[in-house]
Order: sequence, then structure tokens, then C-alpha cells
Amino acid sequence: MVNKRVFITGISGFVGSHLAKYLLDSGNQVYGLVRRRADGRKPYSLVDKNIHNEVQLIEGEITNVSSISFALDEARPDVVFHLAAQSYVPRSFLNPLETIETNTMGTACLLESLRMKELDAKVVLAGSSEEYGLAISSQAQYDRALTKFGSVFPPPVAIPELPMSERNPLRPMSPYAVSKVHSEALMINYHVSYGLRTVVARTFNTEGPGRGSMFVTSVITSQVMKLKLGECTKIVTGNLNTFRDWSHINDMVRGYCLLAEKGKHGEVYNQGSMRTNSVLTFILLSLESAGWQVERIADLQGDKAVDEPTKRDHDRLFGLNFEKTKVDRLMMEGKLEFQPQDRGIQVQTNKGNILIEFDESRFRRSEVPIVLSDCRKIEQLGFTIGYKLDDIIRDQMSCYLDKGERES
Repeated sequence: MVNKRVFITGISGFVGSHLAKYLLDSGNQVYGLVRRRADGRKPYSLVDKNIHNEVQLIEGEITNVSSISFALDEARPDVVFHLAAQSYVPRSFLNPLETIETNTMGTACLLESLRMKELDAKVVLAGSSEEYGLAISSQAQYDRALTKFGSVFPPPVAIPELPMSERNPLRPMSPYAVSKVHSEALMINYHVSYGLRTVVARTFNTEGPGRGSMFVTSVITSQVMKLKLGECTKIVTGNLNTFRDWSHINDMVRGYCLLAEKGKHGEVYNQGSMRTNSVLTFILLSLESAGWQVERIADLQGDKAVDEPTKRDHDRLFGLNFEKTKVDRLMMEGKLEFQPQDRGIQVQTNKGNILIEFDESRFRRSEVPIVLSDCRKIEQLGFTIGYKLDDIIRDQMSCYLDKGERES
């Protein structure tokens, strides 16, 4: 993308600010929708990247048609990236109406404004892997889900349902996920009904420097850095058994732009890393990135213990060759699981033991247990994965270190 007028909703967010910088560096004119601030300051995310004077910011509300119409008149975009959303899953459980209003109605207002203005802009929506929700990885997991929830709809046609392709069933497990399913349906319908040039990027977990402090990867890396600097004595977390498909922000912004150029209208494309790793692995690899050598882990009773837990494994699983750890494989094979009643884990390292303490309030009733993307569809457009999980951890750790040095 070069010499395009680009309009980004949610430009001040984690993805939006990175995307704006990438587009500016590529020679595009970037406009962004921001909420009015009482203090008149520009968003920190844009100031931190030193692009606050290069982007054209337009004040407005994503759930107000008149506000969006005014912004579109100002931007006259060739491309629209719709990123504005309430994207924190735990918050959606606490305030589902806020999430649905922002995400669903925000998408409807944007599309209706484009329709009324008869603009021919390409529109790319940031969908979410959360739309897939409960993907069945084994018969044992399916049986547990039936016991816990009473039913799984739609029922699986074949097990495992991994990796998740665009044809996987959608079983959203949170108000946030439901709002994204609705937003995606609106995008497709506005293409079919009104001819809008819409594309959905069904994105998997996007991480990197500057990730919001409430998201699990930042919760982990910030605690590890505090541990390294002597500012805390343990790591506190929730469910270690969940698996996520984590991608680097730099890979994801390239994917968004590729879809704006080559994505077929009315279609959905996965964007992910085609690997899956546990929260436990993310913690252990973060400790190793900070200078500890992880030798052994065990629950506090010593009943569940694993030597060399971070030993790398590249064997084929779910039809894919991807990098995982020894504990990842044990968990996915059903041979290792940690419960709230275990209370925590002792991590034995070359520099002494480190406690990972469980916080029961962070265990969700309707947790998505595993996420693994199938990105072959977007790969056909030329998408490639450039970053490993170690790169994500390194960059997030460095970001916290740089921030600490600036503040000191």
C-alpha cells in the first residue's frame, strides 16, 4: 500500500498505533478516529511512536452515525481499517452491554455511514479468533465440555477440530466473542446486500511491545521484569493450561495491509502464527529470556513434576509442525494439568526457586481451552510468518526494560 488515504478507527490502540506507523513509513496518508479528551492531549501510543504530528486525528464516537459520517467526509479514504472495539474479554463478562454496543453497533454505524456516503473504500474489520470459541481437540476434552455445559452446539463433525480454518464452527464463549461474530456477519451482509468492499481479518492473539497491561502476555512479562529487578518475589497468574496462538504485531500489520490490497470482498481470512503454546510455557520462556535457566517444575505438593519443561519439541501435532515445549506436549496429550486447588507451582532454576501462585479469580467458567490457526488461505495471498514466540517475549520484555530506564 502506497499513496493511499487510510482511515483507522481505534488508531490510539495497540494495533492501531502500530498499523498507523507502518502505513506512514510506507508512504500513505493516515487519518484516525479518536475520542475527545478533556485535557486535549494526543494519545500516548502515537506520541510514543513519534507519529502524533504525522497522523490526521479526527474526534468522534464510533457508535454515532453522524460522527462517523463527518470523519469520513474529512478523510475521504481509499481504505478503512476498523479496529475500534472493547477488546478485553474479562471486561466483556462484567459489562456485556457495553461490549456489544461498542463492537456491534460501532461496526453497524461505520458500515451504514459508508453506505449512505456511497464511498468505494475497501473496509477491513479486525475480527477475532475468539469467535471460534470452544474448538474440540480430543474426545476427552469433548466429554468434559458436555459434562460442564450440558451441550456443545454445533456438535463436532470430526475430532480434532484443529487447526482452526475459516470453515470451523463458531462457538463464541464470551460476550466479546459474540459481538465479533455479529460484527463479522454485518460486514459480509453489507457486501452481499449493498456491494460494500468488505473483508474480515479473523485475527488470533496479537502481542508485542506496548501490549495493554491487562492482557496475559503483558501481565506475565511485567511481573518477570519486576522479579528480575527485585520489585516482587513471585508471579501471580490464572489458568496455566490454556493454549493460545500468539503472533507478533509486526506480522499482523503486514497481514492487515495484505488483505486491504488482495483480500477478496465478502470473505474471511485467518491471521495467526499456526502454532499454539500454553500460558505456562509463556511464563517459563519469559523467565529464561530474563536470565534464569529453568530446570524443573512441580506443584506445591510435589505430585506433578516435569524435568526440563522448556525442552523444545518440533514433532507433528494436529497435522502441523510447530515449535512447542515439553510441557506443551504433555498438556495437549492430557498427561499434565494444573488446577486451582494446586495453589501454585515451584519453578526450580539455576538461581533458586521461583513461585508461580494461582489466583482463583482469574480462572473463567467458560474458558477457551486451546486456539490454533490454519492460515493457508491468507498464505495464498502471500502472507508469511516472520516472528517466533521467543521474539514476541524478547520484544515485550525489552519494552518494559526500556520503560523502566526512562522512568528512572
